[in-house]
Amino acid sequence: MKRLLQYQITTKDDGMTIKAFLLKQGFSGQNIIALKKMPESILLNGKWEYVNTHISAGDELRIHIAEEQNNDEIVPRALPFPIVYEDEDLLIINKPSNMPTHPSLNNYENTLANAALYYFAKQNIPYTFRCINRLDKDTTGLTILAKHMLSGAILSQMIADRKIQRTYHAIVSGRLSGKSGTIDAPIGRTSDSLITRCVCESGERAITHYHVLKEYDGYSLVSLKLETGRTHQIRVHMAHIGHPLIGDYLYHPDYTDGENPPIPFNRQALIAKELRFMHPITKEPLLFEAPYPQDMKNLLD
Repeated sequence: MKRLLQYQITTKDDGMTIKAFLLKQGFSGQNIIALKKMPESILLNGKWEYVNTHISAGDELRIHIAEEQNNDEIVPRALPFPIVYEDEDLLIINKPSNMPTHPSLNNYENTLANAALYYFAKQNIPYTFRCINRLDKDTTGLTILAKHMLSGAILSQMIADRKIQRTYHAIVSGRLSGKSGTIDAPIGRTSDSLITRCVCESGERAITHYHVLKEYDGYSLVSLKLETGRTHQIRVHMAHIGHPLIGDYLYHPDYTDGENPPIPFNRQALIAKELRFMHPITKEPLLFEAPYPQDMKNLLD
């Protein structure tokens, strides 16, 4: 993946080193180390320079990112890859259900990573898979993929700093007692499983805000916003307050026993519905919204 970035140095950055300036722009220390290994990656007024060189007002700094390596351990595969938005720095994908994000045991060639590598391989573009907001296998919706190391570093820091606002919609059992609320309950691993999570005192703090959008006969459509990003957070929290997600075969008692549930649904009814954040390079505000997948739409209709 290649990217050219141009910076016009102003008086406020006069006298800084190139390294300090790049750190200010969001480059990580690892990014700067990688740049040192790329030929003519740092050009100051057209001349290749070291990162400890000082810059002056009026200088032009050009950064050439040229990542030539693929994720060789990820096999490109022609899989659904619904692109919502794409530019030089990032992709927004509406991830389908039944698709893991990363390869893992028994899921080597059916993931979003496999689909992404195939998409870029068709264009003969080397690509390193960087997923910013990983979704569970059966959760659909908006997923951010960084296209190069700088956007990856900035977006990852934005997630850590809670500067990417994520809104989910879920269909949950029953009717909630209040229209809105906050669940503040720690989440950790269950003692007998590597997969399932539970609310427990030894877990990490997890905070979920919910708002009821519509009530139906026996279930509700709920909007949820996360302050933290624990594994299975929405699913565990909603089950904890007595309103597990329809179709959740891990946390909903009507589905875990494998019998005929009152509302047939073959996955957790959850979608990453909305993303709102500042573009990592241009700093322009971005807003994306995904439509309901057909199975959730059928249930809501």
